[in-house]
Amino acid sequence: MRRLALAFVCSLLPVLASGQAGNEWNFAVALDGKPIGTHRFVVAGVDEARSVDSRADLVVRMLGIPVYRYRHQAEEHWQGDCLRELSADTDDDGKRQQVEQRFDAPACLMGFAYWNPKLVQQRQLVDPQTGRVTDVRFEALADGSIDVRGSAVPAHGWRLLADKQRITVWYAADTGRWIGLDADAKGGRRLSYRIPPEKAPP
Repeated sequence: MRRLALAFVCSLLPVLASGQAGNEWNFAVALDGKPIGTHRFVVAGVDEARSVDSRADLVVRMLGIPVYRYRHQAEEHWQGDCLRELSADTDDDGKRQQVEQRFDAPACLMGFAYWNPKLVQQRQLVDPQTGRVTDVRFEALADGSIDVRGSAVPAHGWRLLADKQRITVWYAADTGRWIGLDADAKGGRRLSYRIPPEKAPP
């Protein structure tokens, strides 16, 4: 099976549970509409000293047999809107990659921080899986709506263009909060992040 273009999305960089509140994003991840795992982001601290924890666990199966696995864990430390430290460990279907990197002042670069509305103003971003700086471009899209916890929510969309990647990031029209993501994968497939309905208590 051809390797999927998941790494770029999940390392985004700079989201598993059922809910989403405060500075925590818990996404269900699907490939062509079929569930393949979860990605959780937690942003802690205040603007001048924030930390971000990102954990992805994805498994693509064919006839019930795992054919692709992706696990990614990253810890970021931010000063304002500037990424200062990155520690990441990625297992891309058996290929292991680890990053320990500092970004000292006066340089001010952002990672793939979809939770930060200033992301769409950037022209370069740090890839949390590799630590490399990537040239990017954002295009505003027509307003639409996406599913959030089982309900259609009006949303503003931005298309992120980087190398050969095409990613659409969705923000709630009323609050500006990040609520979803879609990305092209190899073979004409579609990777999607959505906030699932909350589970009923037992």
